[in-house]
Amino acid sequence: MKISAVKVLIVANIVMFGLQYVAPGPVEGLLALWPFQPIEGRTYFHFWQIVTYAFLHSTGNITHLLFNMLGLWMFGAEIERYVGPRRLLACYFASVVTAALSQLFVPMLFGALPGPTIGASGGVFGLLLAYAFLFPKRKVVPLFPPIPMPAWVFATVYAGVELFLGVTGTQSGVAHFAHLGGMVGSALVISQWRRPAFGA
Repeated sequence: MKISAVKVLIVANIVMFGLQYVAPGPVEGLLALWPFQPIEGRTYFHFWQIVTYAFLHSTGNITHLLFNMLGLWMFGAEIERYVGPRRLLACYFASVVTAALSQLFVPMLFGALPGPTIGASGGVFGLLLAYAFLFPKRKVVPLFPPIPMPAWVFATVYAGVELFLGVTGTQSGVAHFAHLGGMVGSALVISQWRRPAFGA
């Protein structure tokens, strides 16, 4: 029986959420994505955090986890059925890493205060782009506004909104540039899918 990569990712996120709930300080101090800049005279960044942060979510707001896992399932399951678990994981983790790099470098250019970043949103945004590439005309119904639209329109609108919110700083506390960075990683992987070896 084939093991679903999407299901493994969802279970891993749920397990990490439980660990966070029990010991938020140690888990987030070690695994959240901390900036390069020192905070109160101490640097918390470690290289592994460019991946581990994506398995953590806000324990004070379970909708953070639920919405990300919904997106992971909604886009990831269909992508996995089409390209297989290996390519799905490559796309997801490339998105997670480029989202982390974007969050480490871009916000400080806009004078944002340094702080930790958690959440799978960068990876989910990467999967959204991959979904729009593979199934551009497939109808997607966002939670708000609940208007059906083709996947390519949905991805374009969300990218535009994230860029606007990130540049203007309208919605603080959300890693908008990480979301956009996740799309960059996905685009890099998709560019490899377009080669003839994709069908092999």
